[in-house]
Formats: sequence, C-alpha cells, structure tokens
Amino acid sequence: MSEKHEYYMKRAIGLAKRGRKRVPPNPLVGAVVVKGGKIIAGGYHAYFGGPHAERAALKRAGSAARGATLYVTLEPCCHHGKTPPCTDAIIEAGIKKVVVAHRDPIDFVRGKGISQLKRAGIEVVEGVMREESALINLRYLKRARTGAPYVISKWAMSLDGKIAARTGDSRGISSERSLKYSHGLRAEVDAILVGVRTVIVDNPELTCRRVDGPSPARIVLDARCDLPLRSRLVRSARKIPLIVATTSAAPVSRREALTRRGAEVLVVRSRKKNRPDVTALLKALGERGCTSLLVEGGGEVHASFLESGLVDEVCVFVAPGIIGGQTATPAVGGTGANRVADALRLVETHTRRLGPDTLIRGRLRDLSYYLGR
Repeated sequence: MSEKHEYYMKRAIGLAKRGRKRVPPNPLVGAVVVKGGKIIAGGYHAYFGGPHAERAALKRAGSAARGATLYVTLEPCCHHGKTPPCTDAIIEAGIKKVVVAHRDPIDFVRGKGISQLKRAGIEVVEGVMREESALINLRYLKRARTGAPYVISKWAMSLDGKIAARTGDSRGISSERSLKYSHGLRAEVDAILVGVRTVIVDNPELTCRRVDGPSPARIVLDARCDLPLRSRLVRSARKIPLIVATTSAAPVSRREALTRRGAEVLVVRSRKKNRPDVTALLKALGERGCTSLLVEGGGEVHASFLESGLVDEVCVFVAPGIIGGQTATPAVGGTGANRVADALRLVETHTRRLGPDTLIRGRLRDLSYYLGR
C-alpha cells in the first residue's frame, strides 16, 4: 500500500473525528482533495443532516477539484436522504480517482456508490487504512449491519470481583477519578441501561453531572413495572428521557402510573424467568436510531447481555479492595462458562490508572464483525 495513500487517508480520518458529538446516528466521515501531491481542500460531516464530507471538501476545492484525487473514509453515498448523493457531486466535480477506506454496509449504499463511480470512468481504490477508519465508526457499523446499537458493559468491582457487599451496599467502590471517567462515558452514548433491582437498592440518577453535556436516555429493565414512582429516575422523567422496558406481565395500572409521570413504557417479548428479552429490546432501540447503549448493571443484567452475545465492549474499573463473602454480588451473574476455555476473551485490551483504580477496557469482537468479510 502506498505510504502517500496512508498519509492522506490519515488526514481524512482526523477530520472525520471532528464530527463526533453532532453527527450520530450518521457515520463520522472525512475527506481530502489531493492534486499535484498536495492537499488542496478537506471537509468532514459536521452535524446530522448537514453536508457530507465529500461535498464539503469539493466545495472548498472549487474548480481545482477537476482531475484531482479524493480520499474519503467511507464509501460515498448514492441515494437521496437529507442531502443529495455524494457520488453525483464527485462526478460533476471531475474527480479522476477516489480512494475509499471501506464500503458502507448499509443496504441502500453497500457497493452501489463505488459501482456508480466506476461506471462514470472514475478509478476507485479500496481498503486504504480500512481498520483504522472502521474504529471511529463501530457504533454506526454495528447498527448498519445488525439493526442493533453498539453495546458497552460497564461495572466497577473490587479485586475479588464483587460489585456490592452481602448487604447490597455498593457505594464507594471506585474512586472519584473513575466516577468522572464513567460520567464522561455516559455523555458519549445514546442511552444507559440498568435493572430495576439496581434502582430499588441504589436509587441512581444516571446522569452526567461530573462532566459537561446532556445526559442520555435512561432505560430500566423491569418485567412487572416495579420501578418506584418516587425514585430519582421517575421524578426526573420529564426532563431526561426514561424508558421502562417491560413485558405483558406488568399490570396495566403500573404502566399507566409511570406514563402519567413522563416515562415511556416499552413492552417487549419476555424470555426465561419472564424477563424482558434483551435481543428484542436492542432491535427496538436500533429502529429508533439508537447507535450506542451503556449497560451499567447489575450482575444479572450484565449476564443476560453477555450470555446472549450482545456485548461489543467491556469497561471495568478495578478498585484495590477486597469485599469477600459468598453472598456478595459478583460483577457478572448468570450461569457462566462450564470451562475456563469457554470464557469470553477480549480481542483488544487497553488499561490505564485512574487514581488508585485500574481501568480495563476492550472489545469482545474482531473488526471483521463490523466490516463484513
């Protein structure tokens, strides 16, 4: 692969990242126009519904784009959405060559944009910095390929893997630095999910109060709508979206009481032990445009997502304390693996210190899952 190709694509990836806060659920995309060995213009998708990266770059390049090479981090779109097709703009600008990091897996684009460019006589080079480009769009790629949001399971635990003492107390496991990091993570996702028992025991707010930015939607798995009406989540439901994912077993009176207080009650099919089916829930969230979900527990909720193969990434804060006790709550409940060899393994791991704590973060899936084979 040409080192120059990589250099220009790296610049395009850098531009794409600038749209991180305002682009979702659309993908992050960057583009640069190169002529005579120099970048003459660049652009990126800056906000949802705004001009795409290719059009932004071509507008800046103007007539100088004729005969130039366009580097773009994602296959150009070829359909009318909120904006006209980027392929039309590329052809009209007289671009000679297009270098693409990877194809767009969404059905109405996949391969069609590249085919249209080739039919117009434009040379297309694919696969330049394919994986590096995919890494900035895992959430978009997951939803485009499966219809479900990207799922991060997050918990804080002691050295012996406990998230609460035998009394149920879980306050103070992690440090202030870990809490701030956790709130920053919340600010980067579309929704946060917990089980109803976590709400009953801890009465959390599930907000991003330690960092700047709006708090995401809160989701509670609650088979019978047992969520306390005086909980912090319900009391703030008119200010911050609250979705109660329940089943048909929930009494109508409880559903209506939550609805009157501003919560949305979402009935999904039930699974074993009459709990809400998390696979069905993810499908429903994906249909609403949700691209990322942070699962915060408790242990049985983490198990339901992990055992169903729905988790893309884990984020674990390990505190230097030992809680002990056979009845203390483990980080992940459920049935568990029969053998150590059957344990889930991270394919990529990053660690860092946060005060006295250690953060371990990594993906459970290889990039080929998101990009297709």
